[in-house]
Amino acid sequence: MKKINWFLMVFMSLHLSGKADVKPNSLFSDNMVLQNGVAVPVWGRADEGEKVTVEFAEQTLSTVAQNGKWMIKLNPLKINSTPQEMKIYGSNTLIIKNILVGEVWVCSGQSNMERQLGLRPPQKPILNWQAEAQDAKNYPHIRHYYVRRNPSETKVEDVKSKWVVCDTTSVKWFSAVGYFFARSLTQQLKVPIGLLFSSAGGTQAEKWTSRAAMENNPELKSIVEKYDQSILDFPAALAKYKFNEDSLLTKWKLDTAAARIAQKILPKKPAAPIDPNKYGDCGGLFNGMIAPLIPYAIKGVIWYQGESNQSNTKQYQTLFPTMINDWRTSWNSGEFPFLFVQVAPYMDMRPEIRESQLISWQKTPNTAMTVIVDYGDSADIHPADKKPVGERLALAARALAYKQKVAYSGPIYKSMEVKGNTIELSFDFVNKGLIVKGDKLNDFVIAGADKKFVPANAIIKGNKIIVSSDKVQNPVAVRMGWANVPHVNLFNRDGLPASPFRTDIESTSK
Repeated sequence: MKKINWFLMVFMSLHLSGKADVKPNSLFSDNMVLQNGVAVPVWGRADEGEKVTVEFAEQTLSTVAQNGKWMIKLNPLKINSTPQEMKIYGSNTLIIKNILVGEVWVCSGQSNMERQLGLRPPQKPILNWQAEAQDAKNYPHIRHYYVRRNPSETKVEDVKSKWVVCDTTSVKWFSAVGYFFARSLTQQLKVPIGLLFSSAGGTQAEKWTSRAAMENNPELKSIVEKYDQSILDFPAALAKYKFNEDSLLTKWKLDTAAARIAQKILPKKPAAPIDPNKYGDCGGLFNGMIAPLIPYAIKGVIWYQGESNQSNTKQYQTLFPTMINDWRTSWNSGEFPFLFVQVAPYMDMRPEIRESQLISWQKTPNTAMTVIVDYGDSADIHPADKKPVGERLALAARALAYKQKVAYSGPIYKSMEVKGNTIELSFDFVNKGLIVKGDKLNDFVIAGADKKFVPANAIIKGNKIIVSSDKVQNPVAVRMGWANVPHVNLFNRDGLPASPFRTDIESTSK
């Protein structure tokens, strides 16, 4: 009898040890912020057929795991700044603590969104970062969930991160733009703010757009085809490099020595080609850094990117709106607000990319573009003053997402009318009126049919601007701020700058 009991105990032990615990996705962990006012999906893994129950905010919901996965949807939650607990149980029980209910925003893009508040050599320090970090202790209702850089050929299920409460130490690792955005929002709305921080420096929009979305768009299909060809070409390119590596390095050493003697720029050291899979050039960051967040309930997205797409600005006018719609379709929660930053002035940043962003905004519903033409750095692609960027994004959020009557854009060119030897310009977002910061409007140029642009005189007349030049008797086009480093000083009375523009866009866009 004792032997039978012993075998029974061993059998049960082996059986139970093979049974997996109910496990929520890491998005559902201590310190998280849940979105108020909408159904809130909660999901994870469990054994096939296992009953999983979630208890939160006086709701109890159950489901059965299928294919090792489970999901429930909490009914819309009310804003709550008092920490709550969530209980998840099946074969085991988990308690998730310190949960707030408020507003959740995705913070994504490239390096200017990725840039954390704390020091990050060799980049310049964020302006006043130490004082801002000390002040962060006053905002424990701001939390963030960090997604590490992770290009992937297939969709990632869980990035295995955690939520972090904002304080003087932790805020140094928050997106600077994201933090200033969240701080401004929580000051105005008096609600908890959660940030899903998923950004990667030096990345193009095609990395953040699903392969399927690009394949299904005739204007973007070439991106997929080029990527597929690069995958096929990589083995031969790598083999060729390895075969020639010794001679390439020898030549590099000789050229380097000669350059030093002549005090010229040193040549770049030869390097093996990198596997395209490691860059995620075709939807790789969507798979590895956005898909794992879906369908976490969110209010919207803030986005700062475009610098890495300035070589294909015409295509970006299709690519960027496609990416926005791709994310909205993937989340399946309607046309949520998508707020983005127009790239800042910089010596190597062509004006066409700002124009493409402007066009993207104008043709994509429920989006806003934050203009920061007055906060660029001609010598640094990463401007150090991130506070006004976040605060202007928060203005856009208050207007679009929260329906507050606040100005969130500076003047945006609408139309022109030739009147004799002058051109009269009309604008949207004039709001309380147009103003010039300085003695006179600058950065305006005008041209006749020959398209030879010359400096122009520009004056404000009511809500319009009259542009002219003694050198152009029959004007046909005007441009403002059309330079890598514009010096725009046209604002509205709400203190928001005008976006650079050109009236001859249809005939010259590239």
